[in-house]
Amino acid sequence: MGRSVMFKSPLSVTVGKRKYILNLNNYRNWHYRVSNFIKIAYKKIMREQIIKVRKAFNKVYMSYTVYRDSNRKFDIGNVCSIHEKFFEDACVEYGLIPDDKASVIQAVHYYNGGVDKENPCVMIEIKEVE
Repeated sequence: MGRSVMFKSPLSVTVGKRKYILNLNNYRNWHYRVSNFIKIAYKKIMREQIIKVRKAFNKVYMSYTVYRDSNRKFDIGNVCSIHEKFFEDACVEYGLIPDDKASVIQAVHYYNGGVDKENPCVMIEIKEVE
């Protein structure tokens, strides 16, 4: 295994005065224009973390670990799928990976990190495939 980089992704994004929780249940109900504004806001939030990584990756494994703010029931795929889509698109746009196709992102894993009331987020790890 090669190098590894961690990123902290928010569970929600604010666009204008409204807060949007990033999960598939909400995503499927957003108008496509609203979804695009949310994705743009997400990319702006993640930009600084992504551009700090000096060297781009060619082939990677990605993992998404959700840290929730409570013990409420949740579906890990509903949360991680939207983070995966938005984050990987941001990585392509900012040049961290050449594309988000399967030959570049060779495996994706979702994990439940449990409850972190002080710091709920999705931690994203990119591991280089040598």
